[in-house]
Amino acid sequence: MKKIVIANRGEIAIRIMKTAHKMGIKTVAIYSTVDRDAPHVKLANEAVCIGEAPSNQSYLLGSKIIDVAKKLDADAIHPGYGFLSENADFAKEVEENNLIFIGPKPKAIKIMGSKLAAKEAVKAYDIPMVPGIDEAITNVTKAKVIASEIGYPILIKASAGGGGKGMRIVEQESNFESQMERAISEATSAFGDGSVFIEKYIASPRHIEIQVMADSHGNIIHLFERECSIQRRHQKVVEEAPSSVLTPQLRAKMGEAAIKVAKACDYRGAGTVEFLLDGNNNFYFLEMNTRLQVEHPVTELITNTDLVELQIKVARGESLGIQQEDLVINGHALELRVYAEDPLHDFLPSVGHLDTYKIPTGKGIRVDNGFEEGMDIPIYYDPMLAKLITYGKTREEAIQIMITAIDNYKIKAIETTLSFGKFVCKHEAFTSGNFDTHFVKKYYTSDAIESSNHEDAKIAAIIALKHYLEDQKKLRLPIH
Repeated sequence: MKKIVIANRGEIAIRIMKTAHKMGIKTVAIYSTVDRDAPHVKLANEAVCIGEAPSNQSYLLGSKIIDVAKKLDADAIHPGYGFLSENADFAKEVEENNLIFIGPKPKAIKIMGSKLAAKEAVKAYDIPMVPGIDEAITNVTKAKVIASEIGYPILIKASAGGGGKGMRIVEQESNFESQMERAISEATSAFGDGSVFIEKYIASPRHIEIQVMADSHGNIIHLFERECSIQRRHQKVVEEAPSSVLTPQLRAKMGEAAIKVAKACDYRGAGTVEFLLDGNNNFYFLEMNTRLQVEHPVTELITNTDLVELQIKVARGESLGIQQEDLVINGHALELRVYAEDPLHDFLPSVGHLDTYKIPTGKGIRVDNGFEEGMDIPIYYDPMLAKLITYGKTREEAIQIMITAIDNYKIKAIETTLSFGKFVCKHEAFTSGNFDTHFVKKYYTSDAIESSNHEDAKIAAIIALKHYLEDQKKLRLPIH
């Protein structure tokens, strides 16, 4: 493998390029007209404009991306995450054009892309699943009967969905019909498929995911867990590894279950198996993401591995070269997704010009970044600017380094999730490890951040006054 096309943009494109270059592999960037001067374009060995700014006119044009790869004699395409990364038809087309798709086989993507097909595939492996129906449904009357049998509260989820779309929690029967109709309507407009399924709603879950890696020689390993319970609108904002609640026994059980899920669909490459963990430490299979995850850096830091490098090696047909017993957890890592969103106004997008953009540096700090000072933030794509990752020998140290790093991250002219990240890191529920996916609903308000900012300003003023008075004393010392 001598040349790879990166079918993505921003921080993940840069992240893949860094590893490819380290391995002596040339990279080709694709870009839309609005991304012409983006950092990922500058870092690549070659770059090709793929189309206009909207992603359906650029980054989602699979056939056009394949044409670019063939014209430039590339060997492979890495999809990153988002865009075409979980598109089975694209993966198939890549292979049909004698190119390597750096990811799983189309069949695995297809099975795990449908929550219902995924549940069907793992059934034979005795993996715990949330009580519910294992068929897609659009008939409201029939669904109501099923919901009563499962028992409220229940969760209605879009079969083809993700990112919280087409998802409704129903506490009581009287609300069922209206919520079901809204879920079907939302799923139809978001995914072109209105079918939903119904399952028991786990009231206070934690969202725990297991990183797996499989080669084409039958070797499958797991690289432990990531805790992803701090979410807004069902999307993760703060992630960490390892989880503060998993015992070694529970970790081993969940890791084994994740490996079985990978076996169930003949998996190859990097994948993530997601579980819900209830208050009694029972875990339930949720879904499998057939790609690299946004939060993969925390796993890399605690296992001292390069997951992109492993992806490339597996895609080249090499064996993993790592046994399960070789892997140990070393230290603790946290990740904050730095979104261009306003935490004081319900996390609404905050687009604009990056007048000031300076990233923190120092021991234990890693920033996977996609922007630079002077750039505009495009309205067409996901609003994530970067991922701020910190590493420490202990969880407490990683949290403290994160707070310092947030303070040293300088962004002006737009709002970001940095202040929210600091709020999380200082909150007793988070520091104690006693939190679940309802953290935002339970503890977070815009007033909480404003009062935290006010407290920080007060402390800073007291420190400044103390330094000033000490300086004044020194100045008044008599000279002998």
